[in-house]
Amino acid sequence: MALERTFSIIKPDATKRNLTGAIVKKFEDAGLRVVASKRIHLTMAQAGEFYKVHAERPFYGELCEFMASAPIVAQVLEGENAIAKNREVMGATNPADAAAGTIRAEFAESVGENSVHGSDAPETAAVEIAYFFSGLELVG
Repeated sequence: MALERTFSIIKPDATKRNLTGAIVKKFEDAGLRVVASKRIHLTMAQAGEFYKVHAERPFYGELCEFMASAPIVAQVLEGENAIAKNREVMGATNPADAAAGTIRAEFAESVGENSVHGSDAPETAAVEIAYFFSGLELVG
């Protein structure tokens, strides 16, 4: 098993409902450790830059508006196989398909407002972490 880091966002739908602590507890209970965290309110430009990989997709504008609608919590999680573990704890993108006990099954309001984002690969995690955090902010 490999110790790795992954990137996570607690999205506006969850921060508006004061679910940050409950969501972080699920990550920690699963063996992931928060090594960096910040609460920020993205601008449309920042959301657009972060999600530029989706710029050609029809949902891009709506996604950026949603992500800039209220504060988010950006965080770096560390643990054994953190990327896979994070995705397991989050559950399926569609909350109707998410396994019981996962974040999305418990807290998501819809496919679009699904409470959390998580990196899907080591390369993505590295880019996403660097977008929000400097090396000095990653405290092991």
